[in-house]
Amino acid sequence: MDRIRGFMAAIGLVATIVAWTALGWKVAVGLALGCAIAWMNFYWLKQAVSALADRVTSTGLPQSSRGIVTRFLLRYALIALGAYAIFLVSRDSLYGLLGGLFLTVAAILCEAVYEVIVSFRRGL
Repeated sequence: MDRIRGFMAAIGLVATIVAWTALGWKVAVGLALGCAIAWMNFYWLKQAVSALADRVTSTGLPQSSRGIVTRFLLRYALIALGAYAIFLVSRDSLYGLLGGLFLTVAAILCEAVYEVIVSFRRGL
């Protein structure tokens, strides 16, 4: 999970710089915001899954189910709020935001490629 977050940070930074130079600052700002939301979404999703796993196994620290549900719903409210605010300011930024939300997919693809390469190096 830490490597995926690292991939997300690297891809988000590079994509924002490329968007800034190629498409302008409005798209870059929207992309950076989308990447930040995607990173937070991934982090909160990891926490929610860990908390649910702890509840199922009953071996971890007790977690409030209200907190888990609140964070789960807050993710989508944050995405909707960010998209609406950006839509009011600039349509170009909205495209960047929507692109940034795919940051998790790009990071997971990088992780899959990394795992395949490591498997081949170990003689699979």
